[in-house]
Amino acid sequence: MQTVYDFELPKGYMDNSGEIHKKGKMRLATAGDEISATRDPRVLGNPSYLSIVVLSKVITEMEGVEMVTTTLIEKLFTADMAFLQDMYQKINNTEAVTMKVVCPECGNTHEVPLNFTREG
Repeated sequence: MQTVYDFELPKGYMDNSGEIHKKGKMRLATAGDEISATRDPRVLGNPSYLSIVVLSKVITEMEGVEMVTTTLIEKLFTADMAFLQDMYQKINNTEAVTMKVVCPECGNTHEVPLNFTREG
C-alpha cells in the first residue's frame, strides 16, 4: 500500500529569499493527525484553520525547506493551498476529486478525475 505521495505545486512556495519550492511529499493522514488538529488552540479559535494544521502534519517534505510548519502553509499561494487540499482528499479517499471539462471537438461537458501523481 502506498502511504507517501510526491507532488509538484502549481505556483510554488516562495521563501524569504525569493526562491521557489515546488516539489514535496505528502503522507496519508492518521486518525491522530485529525484528532490532534481539532484540539489545536488556533483551530478552536478559528475552525477554518483546521486544514492548515492538518496539512502541516501530513506534508513530510518540501524541496529545499528544513521543516514544514503551519507558518509555511499559511504563506502558500491560494492555488497551491487548493491543490494540496484536493490532493489530501484524494489520497485519503475522503472524496473523489473531479473537474468539469468541455470537449473541444464535440462541446460536451464531462467530469474527469484529477490525478496528482506524476508518472514518467
